[in-house]
Amino acid sequence: MKGIVILVILCSTVSFFQQGQAASLTSTLKDQQEVAITIYNSNVGLVKDSRLVDLSPGVHELKFMDVAAKIDPTTVHVKSPVDGSSLRVLEQNYEFDLLSPQKLLEKFVGQKVQLATLNPETKKEDVVDAILLSTQGGNIFHIGNQIAIGHPGRILLPRLPENLISQPTLVWMLETRLSRAQNLEASYLTSGINWKADYVAVLNLSDTRTDFTGWVTIDNRSGATYRNASLKLVAGDIHRVQPEVKMDRMPARAAAREGAPQFREEAFFEYHLYTLNRKTTVKDNQTKQMTLLEAGDVPVKKLFVFSGSPQYYYYRYDQRTKQKVGVFLELENTARNNLGMPLPKGIIRVYKEDKDGSLQFVGEDQIDHTPVDEKFKMKIGEAFDVVGERTQTEYKNLAPNLFEVAFEVSLRNHKKESITVFMEEPVPGDWEMLSNTHPYTKLSSRLIRFEVPLPRDQEVKVRYRVRFRY
Repeated sequence: MKGIVILVILCSTVSFFQQGQAASLTSTLKDQQEVAITIYNSNVGLVKDSRLVDLSPGVHELKFMDVAAKIDPTTVHVKSPVDGSSLRVLEQNYEFDLLSPQKLLEKFVGQKVQLATLNPETKKEDVVDAILLSTQGGNIFHIGNQIAIGHPGRILLPRLPENLISQPTLVWMLETRLSRAQNLEASYLTSGINWKADYVAVLNLSDTRTDFTGWVTIDNRSGATYRNASLKLVAGDIHRVQPEVKMDRMPARAAAREGAPQFREEAFFEYHLYTLNRKTTVKDNQTKQMTLLEAGDVPVKKLFVFSGSPQYYYYRYDQRTKQKVGVFLELENTARNNLGMPLPKGIIRVYKEDKDGSLQFVGEDQIDHTPVDEKFKMKIGEAFDVVGERTQTEYKNLAPNLFEVAFEVSLRNHKKESITVFMEEPVPGDWEMLSNTHPYTKLSSRLIRFEVPLPRDQEVKVRYRVRFRY
């Protein structure tokens, strides 16, 4: 009886160790069934990599290779879409001790290597044995009875160390209960991949309409290629612990044309999601551009803006000050204007044909995320033929923190057509308008706007007096 008990215990122990012993398996891109990537405009991407893996019941070590080099291992999630409860991750390791000449040599410090040099007389290589003593600041060898610092020959290594890998790899200790091949879906975040929107606007001759094209630029430096991938882009200000990394690349230019949009847009949480209507390949170390939207004959309004500054109210100025008049374009993001898609933040570059029909660059500006039915304004440059000049005509300190100040602003139009100048003045503190030659609109508690018609080849003077306390 005692022998039977010992035999049962021994068999149970053997069975336990057999089940606990991990069988080593490897999964590469050849096992990949599907890959999807969602790219955020904050230098991060979410990768979902589905692969067919044949796992028998028990514990296995699975090397999941061909992942992004800039993966964040703390974000990895693996699951079985067939039966989530059948798979359990016991351990996870991220192997990034990648194969390189320096890493390879470091593994052979203190070991025997061979050095091969070309014999100029025999035209054959002479091979000598050596001990690699160090790789710090240069290679040091023990050859025979001498120490050699550096060597002109090739270094021959006897084998490839087992603890060096050629590419970043996730290594899982998995316990599974399924006895058939199944798809494993690994999800993780990686840095080094980013996208941004760029826009091209081509003005008509009268500056009243524009052809508007939006471009998506994807910059992949994540250390992986995503072949035939489902692609989604997320636009919005997502909070991340690490600071956002900006891209600085120029977009391609193309005239707007009719056609089905490539991206499908939808609201997602407090952001907007843009899904490509087809699959695409995003290669490592590649910049890829795709059209986001194409809209022709979009109404545009050109604005001339003369902007003041709070400093003119706090100090006495006895001299006349010339100021530039800014040129802005204003568009309304509505369906009736042939737009009507939430526009991700990006740079808008504006072009216009000259009299010879050649397209010329006239300016650029950056817009923020712009919802549907909102206006957006971009500064294109400074007006050449419109001049503004400011004079502080009076300055009084009536009491502590109580002031009265008067201005005269001279606006001169040397253009061949009449225009309207929007004179915007940032009045500080609690203020009261005492007198004014032109009507104004209160845009906010501390910003007013005078809308000043300015005939061709004429000068118009705007005067106003304000009292304020701060």
